[in-house]
Amino acid sequence: MAKIIIHQEKIQNPKALVEVCPFNAIEYINEYLSINAACKMCRICVKKYPDVFEYVEEERPQVDKSAWQGIAVYTDHVEGEIHPVTFELLGKAREMAAKIGHPVYCLMMGDHISDKAEELRHYGADKIFVYDKPELKDFRIEPYTAVFEDFINKVRPSIVLVGGTTVGRSLAPRTAARFRTGLTADCTILDVQDNTDLDQIRPAFGGNIMAHIHTPNHRPQFATVRYKIFNAPERTEKPSGELVLEDISSQRLESRIQVLEVRKKEKVQSIEDAEVIVVAGKGVKKEADLSMIRELADRLGGMMATTRPLIEAGWTDPRTQIGLSGRTVKPKLIITCGVSGSVQFVAGMNNSENIIAINTDPKASIFDVAHYAIIGDIYEVIPALLKNLPAREGQAHKGDPS
Repeated sequence: MAKIIIHQEKIQNPKALVEVCPFNAIEYINEYLSINAACKMCRICVKKYPDVFEYVEEERPQVDKSAWQGIAVYTDHVEGEIHPVTFELLGKAREMAAKIGHPVYCLMMGDHISDKAEELRHYGADKIFVYDKPELKDFRIEPYTAVFEDFINKVRPSIVLVGGTTVGRSLAPRTAARFRTGLTADCTILDVQDNTDLDQIRPAFGGNIMAHIHTPNHRPQFATVRYKIFNAPERTEKPSGELVLEDISSQRLESRIQVLEVRKKEKVQSIEDAEVIVVAGKGVKKEADLSMIRELADRLGGMMATTRPLIEAGWTDPRTQIGLSGRTVKPKLIITCGVSGSVQFVAGMNNSENIIAINTDPKASIFDVAHYAIIGDIYEVIPALLKNLPAREGQAHKGDPS
């Protein structure tokens, strides 16, 4: 970190000092010279008036990286039912831990969940730390953060991975703030260096660039990852790892939030769980034409999904959108129909096992990630496909999850 210091006692011609900056970053108000946010650190002022302006490089804070060991995964669950993103993060944690020789930890908190935590022993965690307290029955941010903080202070993991769920997106930043450390949200690629620095890569500026983020001078390093980004490891028959029951004083779990009632949402079919997806893009000319996309999805036993322009047009339910502002999917087969392949969309589906793209433009970006390319008009290709696909008896439309 660098800054420019102004020696006020050496100011003789304030007007000349103000005019030296081409960005109007120097101000002289009430006989006091200051630098505002317009400063570009070009140091022209330092070169012309070195007696008044001084460029200073501040020492960056250092951390003893050897004091932080292990990769921890937060266990996201509802009443003990573990969210699949936890297993995906465990798989990535094991992969990275093997590179640096660190253990893999799991943190699970809740009420009457000790027996549920046993399932984590089938996915390669070296230690599973369980906080089983009545105060943790329902998610409330203050007690959950207190438990997370207690866990980190005791275990001191170098890396903490949290699923990008509703709970994870609330809990991870609040906990990271307690330790004045960095947090990278919605990572699409994770890797670790030999010195235990975490390589965090995510789309930025609306998906126009891929940002490569480091937190070299702070620990722990926090990252959240969406569901369906990584592969979950195979469940082993023989459990391994140690289950550690932790305690925390009830006083630290006090909360100003009272949960009066919990109403469970009706479970609906999600495109995230579909094994076959047919995607409608901007190539679909009108809303009525979505029927042929639905028909193709139905005959393949899959679901219809859409891109952002169709959602904004009000043609389909927002829950069917794939991309950075929608859902991340990883089906066995995905067919894109008239989809150009923006970075935002591709980030939500490029881990699919088989990608078939249909587009009239041979230079469309979607062909860069597709395994099979069909250069043609969807209004000709899809009817031809439907002629050769038998109708499925009793198959209801699955295009909308409502």
